[in-house]
Amino acid sequence: MRPSVKKLIAVFGILIWLVFYAGLAAGIGAALLPDAHWLVEFLYYMLAGTLWIIPIGLALPWMHREPDDRE
Repeated sequence: MRPSVKKLIAVFGILIWLVFYAGLAAGIGAALLPDAHWLVEFLYYMLAGTLWIIPIGLALPWMHREPDDRE
């Protein structure tokens, strides 16, 4: 697969992932923490705000990997 095609696929995947993850994290936070202490909410959203990068960090090496001769 050509690098430009891989990058295009990864960009759209990242955009879809971020929209899905933001909705999921906000929904979970709203459902589980409506009356929680502000510190608990802060810690949850701090953690949720950093965990989105894990799947993207796994996609970036694939996106930048040079193609094999087989591809």
